[in-house]
Amino acid sequence: MFHKDLYGLRLKRLRKEAGETQAELAALLGVKPNQVVEMENGRKTTTFEKLVLICQHYQVSADYLLGLIDEPRAL
Repeated sequence: MFHKDLYGLRLKRLRKEAGETQAELAALLGVKPNQVVEMENGRKTTTFEKLVLICQHYQVSADYLLGLIDEPRAL
């Protein structure tokens, strides 16, 4: 089942493992850094288009990022 909190935790973990800042991820997505903060804190999600960008960038499946599976399978 999807939970914004788990989505946020996984997004933050992926970003940190990649050595990126919230500002860098925001630039990739074309959003303001505060929107990344909101996503990582589980208060907001994102569009399908940006979800695809995130998955491609970090080479994980959307199912993993959304908390539907536990393994971050590469695309």
